[in-house]
Amino acid sequence: QVHLAESGGGSVQAGGSLRLSCQVSGHTYSTGSMGWFRQASGKEREWVAGIVRGSGSGYYANFVEGRFTISGDITKNTVYLQMNSLKPEDTAMYYCAANFRYSGWGVALFDYWGQGTQVTVSS
Repeated sequence: QVHLAESGGGSVQAGGSLRLSCQVSGHTYSTGSMGWFRQASGKEREWVAGIVRGSGSGYYANFVEGRFTISGDITKNTVYLQMNSLKPEDTAMYYCAANFRYSGWGVALFDYWGQGTQVTVSS
C-alpha cells in the first residue's frame, strides 16, 4: 500500500552535513505521520525525528535536537532529514517509516519501513 525509499546517505567528516530524503509512493494519503529512525551496529533501532500530516512542526529525540531538521514536501511526496554538525556517534543505518495514524514514535507503532541508507561519520 505504501512504499518508502531512502537516499542521501554517505560518509562525512565530523562536523559535516548530509540531507536524507524519503520518497513515498503508493497510497500516500494513508500516511498520518512520518519518522526517521536509526540503528547502529549492535544497537536497537531508535527514533530520531518525526512529523505529523497537517502540522508543520517537527519532533526530535534529545540527542539530535538543535542539529537535525525534519521537513516534508507534499508536492514531491518526500520527507527530508537535514543533518548538521554530525558526530561519529551519529553513524548508523537511517530508516524512514510511516504510520497509518499518528499514535506515537515507538518503533512498534509504525506500519511501513524503507530499506535504509547508511550514514558514516569519521573523526
